[in-house]
Amino acid sequence: MTKKGLVKLGAILPFLLLLLTGCTEKIDVLDPKGPVAQEQYNLILWSFALVSLVLIVVFVLFTIILIRYRERPDNMDYEPPDTHGNTKLEILWTLIPVIIVMALAIPTVQITYGLEKKPEQEPMKIQVVAADWKWIFKYPEQGIETVNYVNIPAGQKINFQLDSTANMNSFWVPKLGGQEYTMPGHTGYLMLQADEPGEFDGKSANFTGEGFAHMNFKVIAQKPEDFDKWARETKATAPKLTDEKFQEIIKKGILEERLTFSGTHDDSVIETVHQYRKKTGESGGHEQH
Repeated sequence: MTKKGLVKLGAILPFLLLLLTGCTEKIDVLDPKGPVAQEQYNLILWSFALVSLVLIVVFVLFTIILIRYRERPDNMDYEPPDTHGNTKLEILWTLIPVIIVMALAIPTVQITYGLEKKPEQEPMKIQVVAADWKWIFKYPEQGIETVNYVNIPAGQKINFQLDSTANMNSFWVPKLGGQEYTMPGHTGYLMLQADEPGEFDGKSANFTGEGFAHMNFKVIAQKPEDFDKWARETKATAPKLTDEKFQEIIKKGILEERLTFSGTHDDSVIETVHQYRKKTGESGGHEQH
């Protein structure tokens, strides 16, 4: 292959590698199933398109410079003139990064603040407690509680109220929206919605020790009528959640099974855990409070 051919191959090689790194399955964050995830997906596409445009311009200029100004037999003695700069070019390459940052910042701010707006319809509330290493979901309006899975009605906004018993954690359902941290003594909020029925993987995005890999959960979106039926049947038939059972659940340890209870835990129990941790300086997990 000639030197000119090698130069051209080097210029397009990164694009060839990008095309060859495909996956057999869609990445969760690139397969949105709710309005929040869709907005964030659109922002990802816009950012990728803008970055790709910059990359293409850089590689085109790089290739042109390599070919046009390479050393050749007819310019072996060429010496570039001594100049102090070019005011127009300096203004241009200062303005271009500013324009790029603005093109990224404006839609990012618009989407971020748009997702924070209060919805017209009152959302359903679900309290989430992250414990080492399991997820607990409290339905205060329905009077039920689940562990390691959460049922929600499709097409309705859900206001997840996030708390933690020990380590700072991260609540993340990639197909429904971005993650939010859970911290002891501080309630966080995350508004999500599933457009249609289905099962979605949830996980922790913050390392919390040896059981971190097992801290997963399922979000099961149901038709509203199916969700109402499930809530009624659970309230009537599921075992009652006692204080002793809740204390057992939130103890430090791996719990991979799904649990369902009628009744809910007293929020003062979580507050007691927080106070205990402050008093003892304990940074992760607990045994008895």
